[in-house]
Amino acid sequence: MSAPTRLESRDDGRVSPPPRRWTRDTIETQVFRILRWVVIAALLVVTLFPFYYMLLLSVRSLDEVLLDPGALWVPPNELDLGTYAEVLSSQESGGQGFLQFMRNSALVALGTVLLTLLVSLPGAYAVSRLRFFGHRQVSALFLAVYLFPSILLAVPLFVFFSRVGLRGQLAGLLLVYVSQIVAVSIYMLRNYFDTIPVSLEEAAAIDGCSRLGVMWRISLPLAMPAIMANALFIFMIAWNEFLFALLFLLEERDSWTVSLGLSQLSGSIEVPTTVLMAGSVIITVPIIVVFFATEKLLVEGLTAGAEKG
Repeated sequence: MSAPTRLESRDDGRVSPPPRRWTRDTIETQVFRILRWVVIAALLVVTLFPFYYMLLLSVRSLDEVLLDPGALWVPPNELDLGTYAEVLSSQESGGQGFLQFMRNSALVALGTVLLTLLVSLPGAYAVSRLRFFGHRQVSALFLAVYLFPSILLAVPLFVFFSRVGLRGQLAGLLLVYVSQIVAVSIYMLRNYFDTIPVSLEEAAAIDGCSRLGVMWRISLPLAMPAIMANALFIFMIAWNEFLFALLFLLEERDSWTVSLGLSQLSGSIEVPTTVLMAGSVIITVPIIVVFFATEKLLVEGLTAGAEKG
């Protein structure tokens, strides 16, 4: 047995605690505590600095950018928001028409989310809960479809939609997005449905719920975090997609999406860098807003405490 630690008495009569001993565990704890904040700070800088610099360029005048392109701070009296007005105003008014592009992208992205979930939710639930021949292989087939490069499907889809008269229309682009995303959406949702306890659905069935009622009242509310994450994933793909938008909408400027409009800005030598950065900020902000608006549902574990024992 080790000898007891000796307590030192001070002049005022109180007993001083023994000096702190630096053990290996204490040192590792302190080092990792410091390294955690260093890593977090480094990741924040790497992630946020490009967006900050892009935002900074978008609110500076072109002359100031040419004089000092590396400036990391702009006084409030030198802020210039004219580039945003130019980007958002219509082409007839001398602008770039991004307000119309954002409206088109919003319609396509939201429509893709609704139609994809409308198809993939029943499909994922059926693959997860129903037992039929080859149900284990179906999920792998859905994922395999998504792994095909989009360029392989571009030509046949272009020819097909040209013959049916949907080329140049947002409805045709919407159908293409749904057909591309629904497979992986079913695969992702099916994996989450597998984690929901079957006993909850069996209890609801004993109480008289039909299969559709069990899905609507039990499974879908419990799967809401996965549904929201899937919806955000679909929205981001539809909002940022470029290849099919270029193929289907290039000839109809009024139907352009934001990704197609931004590509035209970046490919033009007549467009200032500040206008290009303003367009990039406008494209990025809706994704950030949607993410933070749905963050609570994304991280909330609704199945916690649903079943005990």
